Amino acid sequence: MPSTARENLANQSTKSVDDSSTQAGPHQDSLPRTVRDKPFAWLMLITGVIGWVASGALVLEKLEVLKDPNHVTVCDVNPWVSCGAVMQTPQSSVFGFPNMFIGIVAFAVIITTAMGILAGARFSRGYWLGLQAGVTLGFAFVVWLWSQALYAIHVLCPFCMVVWAAMIPLFVWVTIRNVIHGVIKAPPALAKLLGESGWIIVALLYVAVIATIFFSFIHIFVGSSA
Repeated sequence: MPSTARENLANQSTKSVDDSSTQAGPHQDSLPRTVRDKPFAWLMLITGVIGWVASGALVLEKLEVLKDPNHVTVCDVNPWVSCGAVMQTPQSSVFGFPNMFIGIVAFAVIITTAMGILAGARFSRGYWLGLQAGVTLGFAFVVWLWSQALYAIHVLCPFCMVVWAAMIPLFVWVTIRNVIHGVIKAPPALAKLLGESGWIIVALLYVAVIATIFFSFIHIFVGSSA
């Protein structure tokens, strides 16, 4: 009798595993492509690497500036496009140390998460909530730095703009992924709408950034064209 019970339990466990594995495929197939595991992981990996490399370049340039205040960075183009000029401002070290060190750590987390997903890892809802909080705070910080560059400092940092460009799709798609997967509770209709509109939202944010840069520096564009 015990032997039979063990066999029945084993058969039920095998059936449960088989059922869950057959359900996993259609569930992934029914999702918008970008929030499926592998495409989403590649998106995170690409944006994470771009942001990490840009942050790393800023760190190297910042170290050179600290050694030599007269150092000309590789992105010092003119008085309005200059990483070196931005590095001299208080906004570049909001927390008492250079902002780019935050990027080095934060984007490393994104890269690690992406590699984990590509390797088959599954993360808990708590992890995704923590990642969402981090990405949201990072996006808010980037928006603030963008506003400072345009309306307070009046100087653009090319490497900083690369970080902005990486943060936009990262924030949008992490948020959409968490809504669609139920990490962030939302009505099904809203989740469907976000899933279908993700790249449109990204494009609109890019257009908004480009437009604000153009109108903030319109005197330069108008002067150069004249």
